[in-house]
Amino acid sequence: MKDWLSAIDSRRQTLAYKKGETIFEEGMPVKGIYFLNSGKVKIYRRWGHQKQLILHFAKEGDIIGYRGLSNENVYPVSAMALEPSALCFVDTVFFETTLRVNNELTYKLMQFYINELQYAERRMRNLVHMDVKGRVAETLLMLKKDFGENKEGSINITLTKQDLASFAGTTYETFFRTINELAKQKIVWLSGKEIAVLKARKLEELCTMK
Repeated sequence: MKDWLSAIDSRRQTLAYKKGETIFEEGMPVKGIYFLNSGKVKIYRRWGHQKQLILHFAKEGDIIGYRGLSNENVYPVSAMALEPSALCFVDTVFFETTLRVNNELTYKLMQFYINELQYAERRMRNLVHMDVKGRVAETLLMLKKDFGENKEGSINITLTKQDLASFAGTTYETFFRTINELAKQKIVWLSGKEIAVLKARKLEELCTMK
């Protein structure tokens, strides 16, 4: 509602985070919800000792922190800036008040949650049923779809091989071996942290579950 914009404007905060800085951590009390104005953020859960299972990479325009809006009132995941990022923060009390009076926003948020649930279920299914090469192929296609390509034709997000392996649900060694095999087959191109998809159709074929 247009009448509500000024109220939101007076209550929101713009927060800046450096590369590698934690925005919130798993288990922390929920303070509010974040809207990513610029930058890129990884959303992950702890997995064993000093390991991460990356659930999602957020970009400009995405919402983060919404998984904490539950009765438990703690963040079930962690968020870290992958590059200098600016976020709009709205505290929980005000955000929930907004939802109570803005039916259209509540409906849109419900649709968003449904889409996120379907995404999570699809990801879980693929992690269980796909072989490693299929998961790596899916990871590259998802990143290309979500972040596009830079002017050199590489996927427009710079990630470590460890983060890529975590997102694909495999070990660093296995991911490194698989991505190099795809490069030798000229399905992808590698240069340092730069990755370009050369044959998207080939990657799509690898994603077919066996």
